[in-house]
Amino acid sequence: MKVRFLADADLNRAIVNGVLRREPSVDFRTAQAAGLRGMKDAEVLTLAAKGRRVLVSHDVSSMPAHFRAFMDSGQPSGGVFLIPQSLDIGAAIDELLLVWLASEASEWENRLDWLPL
Repeated sequence: MKVRFLADADLNRAIVNGVLRREPSVDFRTAQAAGLRGMKDAEVLTLAAKGRRVLVSHDVSSMPAHFRAFMDSGQPSGGVFLIPQSLDIGAAIDELLLVWLASEASEWENRLDWLPL
């Protein structure tokens, strides 16, 4: 199955827009469309897992600890990609498109990865 993404509320919307502009068939759900505003990280991780989506976030400060706690609770995850704010938007778009083109969703399950890979 192809990788499906979920942007959290911290992710720069230009990244989502850029991915979809370059490859409209990518399944990349925005935080707004998913109703994530005001949700705690643990809730966002649960929602992403239920939807079998890789969560994409700029939240490099607290998300790793929340992901660790989520995994320790025994719940499965579609995975998490953390994108530092310092990474160029174009590079972030390229990385996500490469993941989408060259891998399957199962390869990212229960993993937290930093972009660039």
